[in-house]
Amino acid sequence: MSILSDYGTLLLVLGCIFCVFMAWGVGANDVANAMGTSVGSGALTMKQAIFIAMVFEFLGAYLAGGEVTATVRKGIVDPAILAGSPELLVYGMLSALLAAGTWLVFASLMGWPVSTTHSIVGAIVGFAAVGISTSSVAWGKVGTIVASWVVSPVLAGTMSFLLFKSVQYLIFNTSDPLKNARRYIPFYMFLVGFLISMVTILKGLKHVLKDTNHQLSYPESIGLSVAAGILVALFGLYLLSRVKEGDDSPQRSNRFADVERVFAILMIFTACAMAFAHGSNDVANAVGPLAAIVSVIKSGAVASKSAMPAWILLLGGLGIVVGLATYGYKVIATIGKKITELTPSRGFAAELGAAGTVVVASGMGLPISTTHTLVGAVLGVGLARGIGALNLRVIGSIFLSWIITLPAGAGLAIVFFFGFKAIFGTA
Repeated sequence: MSILSDYGTLLLVLGCIFCVFMAWGVGANDVANAMGTSVGSGALTMKQAIFIAMVFEFLGAYLAGGEVTATVRKGIVDPAILAGSPELLVYGMLSALLAAGTWLVFASLMGWPVSTTHSIVGAIVGFAAVGISTSSVAWGKVGTIVASWVVSPVLAGTMSFLLFKSVQYLIFNTSDPLKNARRYIPFYMFLVGFLISMVTILKGLKHVLKDTNHQLSYPESIGLSVAAGILVALFGLYLLSRVKEGDDSPQRSNRFADVERVFAILMIFTACAMAFAHGSNDVANAVGPLAAIVSVIKSGAVASKSAMPAWILLLGGLGIVVGLATYGYKVIATIGKKITELTPSRGFAAELGAAGTVVVASGMGLPISTTHTLVGAVLGVGLARGIGALNLRVIGSIFLSWIITLPAGAGLAIVFFFGFKAIFGTA
């Protein structure tokens, strides 16, 4: 207890610094998951993508980030085993933030789209298993998280495959693609509006209004989400009405050119959806460990349950925004151009499939990897056109970087953990 009394303020300051450092890495590396497809398909410029990401990543992190944060904060390490030495949990979470942030900076400099979730979960498991004991790790919870890393790309790939197949069937493989695009795209826009509204109301407003008496019932949430979806669809209809057939365009020989212009409009909505979804899920990687540090320092004990202060989510959201604004462009360029050739219609299917997977997982409290999810979604779209449409060499290098991420995060965390023990000591 004397360690927390003597060094509590310093440890808290270090935690905030490391949290922002980790959040910077999340923004710099993982923003490609939200914006890579939009830039790669040509629907958005790099500057437009970064601006949209800054707004919706922050909103997702602040409004809907609390549910997943609970899993990262207290679901991986068994709090009962650390009850007698709470300072070890503080050292461990500091180590996890610093280790994961360091790996993300290195990966971002190399242009590798790695998993920030792999980084932080690997780091937490590493310090707990080696620095404390193997029994301190809730292996059942870790197994669930690892399973979600496999399930999420398969689910996202399946959703994106089916979405793109529906686009081909309803729009592209018809005698008048533009006419059918005007008919069916508002339905896809409704899906985007409904999806994001549901996660915002059920998880975001639940977090924001947790201390008030303004909680919405499930039927009320569905009703509001349907209304929001209708509004997005109506706005989409207005935008579609302004798209004219390009009779004078040199691309007129391609009867799909006008349809792709319509999907470019739709990509704005899906880009917002994916950015919100990414922020809601991945802010946990930065703020979860800090929440544990704050709880231990304030109470002097390892609590099984603690509140998530709003300022911590705010800190994480700001760190993500700074990271994507300053260095996000490099990994956006990598993931948007090299896995498969993207058009707005393909990018739409990939983004909506990935966004749906991420927000569902976020609502269930599963810290899935958005990197896995988006790559799975892009693979699903590519497979809808045949395996020849995929750059297997690039996909192989991405998979290899994922494998390296787990031991890298764990190894760095172990080194930092013993470093903090040596500096501050143990009770």
